[in-house]
Amino acid sequence: MTAQWREASHMQTLDKDTERKTVAILKVLSESSEPLGSIAISRELERHGVFLSERAVRYHLRMTDERGYTEPMGRDGRSITADGLEELRLALAPEQVGFIIEKLQLLAFHTTFDPVRKTGLVPVNTSIFNARDFGDALHEMRLAFDGGLCASRLVAVAREGEKMGTRVVPRGKVSLATVCGVVVNGVLLKSSVPIESRFGGVLELRNGKPRRFVAIIKYDGTSLDPSEQYIRARMTAVRDAAASGTGRILANFREILAPSRVVVEKRIEELKSAGLNAVYLLGNTSEPICQIEVGMNRVGMVLMGGLNPVAAAAEAGFDVENSAESGLIDYSQLVDIDRI
Repeated sequence: MTAQWREASHMQTLDKDTERKTVAILKVLSESSEPLGSIAISRELERHGVFLSERAVRYHLRMTDERGYTEPMGRDGRSITADGLEELRLALAPEQVGFIIEKLQLLAFHTTFDPVRKTGLVPVNTSIFNARDFGDALHEMRLAFDGGLCASRLVAVAREGEKMGTRVVPRGKVSLATVCGVVVNGVLLKSSVPIESRFGGVLELRNGKPRRFVAIIKYDGTSLDPSEQYIRARMTAVRDAAASGTGRILANFREILAPSRVVVEKRIEELKSAGLNAVYLLGNTSEPICQIEVGMNRVGMVLMGGLNPVAAAAEAGFDVENSAESGLIDYSQLVDIDRI
């Protein structure tokens, strides 16, 4: 019995090691804009602390081919497939429990945007559309952009084979980057202003005015971004809000210390001058905002969800794959939505 248990345990260890290496290979392929051969993959893996010989890489690639995760591209090497991207997403999910709050903090730390000079790196969300649908989806999104239901009118677009952040745009797809509200965290952090990110939610609007949060997900209790979940669950009514002023939009809740308010208001105005209107509401000291209680000597802050325009497209029936807080791009790469 003991021998059988040891053998089973050994096989399980081997399986885990194989899966770990397979995921590492898929990750390398997902970050490349072109097919990669075993030599290139081996070198790239080494940079990430995974040491596999060229021969070992070829062995694992045969398995990923059989599973449909990779596709041979002749002498050019392998490319990752849609199934491979999905497998990679699922495989990495267990490592991301409680990850959202940490992700927000890291993204804010790496944000270098200076709203006065209008230079530096800005955090963004990334949304992937079918190329054939992008024009029509853009029409639906403009309703939200024009209605001010966005963190910014500034966006970036990448076509198939191009890179947006760390991800390469798949074949037949178009990637849209929208400004993420974490830019507020980053700018305040650089101004030595502490800010607490509490939750992402769905905010009810009535006659153009914010009323209350009808759904909330705390950042420290989820491995998935709240906005992504709300869009998938069809819990928004951004198009209604843009058309009539009454509907449900994506919004995020932050808290700041009351004594920092003067500095915060100045930074908000600077961000607005740079075309970044992420701050939707700023409350009063120790007073509830949108029916959410705040702590003593604190001020509540509601940020506009950067994915609201994308939510409008999803409401209209367009397929979209979202990755909130997906990375950073240079401010100079952003253009007004009217130029797309």
